[in-house]
Amino acid sequence: MFKKFKGDVRKYWKYSIYSSKAYLKSEVANSYLNWLWWILEPLCFMMIYAFMFGTVFGAREPYFPVFIFIGITMWDFFNRTMIQSVRLVKHNKPIVSKVYLPKYILLTVRMGVNGFKMFISILIIIGMLFVWKVPLTYNVIYSIPILITLILIVFGLGCFLMHYGVFVEDLSNVVNIVLRLVFYMTGVFWNIMKRLPAPYNSYICKCNPIAFLLSSMRDCVLYGKTPHRKLLLLWFCIGLLISALGVRKIYKNENSYVKAI
Repeated sequence: MFKKFKGDVRKYWKYSIYSSKAYLKSEVANSYLNWLWWILEPLCFMMIYAFMFGTVFGAREPYFPVFIFIGITMWDFFNRTMIQSVRLVKHNKPIVSKVYLPKYILLTVRMGVNGFKMFISILIIIGMLFVWKVPLTYNVIYSIPILITLILIVFGLGCFLMHYGVFVEDLSNVVNIVLRLVFYMTGVFWNIMKRLPAPYNSYICKCNPIAFLLSSMRDCVLYGKTPHRKLLLLWFCIGLLISALGVRKIYKNENSYVKAI
């Protein structure tokens, strides 16, 4: 399976890039501000949430606007990809029914679109670090394996959601409900370790990979702390395993997708 996966990725990577670019261009085709919306949208949401949680609800996290923006950036990438993956095959019925391509390539296209938007937000975060004069340490290098682990977990979960979304009509409704629960258990706008009593805060951070990765990103970027390296390695391995099982599931069942849709 690995040889087939490697060959397919090599064969279709250009298609993924071109399709991602096409999606991005279509999003801003009729917009007056064009690509500026990719910068303005996350900035506007950051200012709204920083005002609501920082001023109205009195959050006192250091560098709170940057704290909020890191949470929004990572959560949006995860949330958008999970929601979109459920109906990917059905929304691409003309492609799926007429030509063959590994169905997980459709997922990589959406991840490319959402990943580009996350990259824009990361550039904004870098600028914010200088504006708020956040002292950086060598621990900021851990942001790279954290992002890689996030991408692996999103890809693996997305493969399973894409597969079952073909056969389960109401899966998108269930996913929306589950994601809303996960959202409140992730600490996008607040610090789980400070706001929840022990040992529940530790349990949530360890068992919820998005909460762990988000907290780890804030620790290494904002506070110069070393993330829990063994737990990060564990979630990286779990991400690899989920991705491998997801690709295997798609290879095994993709011939039945056309009949199902």
